[in-house]
Amino acid sequence: MHVQTHLLCGWCIGNGFEFSPRERLLCMAVSVAPDIDGLGIFYSEQAYFDWHHVIAHNLPFALLLSATCAAVSPHRVKAFWVYLLLMHLHLLMDFLGSGPGWGIFYFWPFSRWVANNPYAWPFYSWQNLCFASIFLLWVLAIAIYDGRTPLEAIMPSLDGKFVVALRRMAIWRR
Repeated sequence: MHVQTHLLCGWCIGNGFEFSPRERLLCMAVSVAPDIDGLGIFYSEQAYFDWHHVIAHNLPFALLLSATCAAVSPHRVKAFWVYLLLMHLHLLMDFLGSGPGWGIFYFWPFSRWVANNPYAWPFYSWQNLCFASIFLLWVLAIAIYDGRTPLEAIMPSLDGKFVVALRRMAIWRR
């Protein structure tokens, strides 16, 4: 699935909990972090095909990242479980929407067993666009109803201006 969809997904799910803006930012980071193994594309196309969905799309990476992010979160226990959920949601979304042939090496580096989905829809498909659209609409609803956007932690001033503009245009208001 697309990186942007993972980012929006993380932020939307993070809004379902009493988290700080920084924790919601961590939710976004955790949701997209497995795709760090796609940076092999900058080395070579072969490295990308060999290592994407391997190095960071697995249980050990999910546990390590969730624990690390939870350690810097005020709600450590709750945050750990939410981060772990978001990591697994990333894996599920990739399992469904990365195209046939892109398996998930869930137990790597301890096992080379791969979970393959021969029925996965193509990367550029209407299903992936629907997921992205749903998360985008969810972000807009949160912005209008709760008064915050994914920019809240990194650009609070722009976040506020964006919320004001959205609320002016909204059909429904809080």
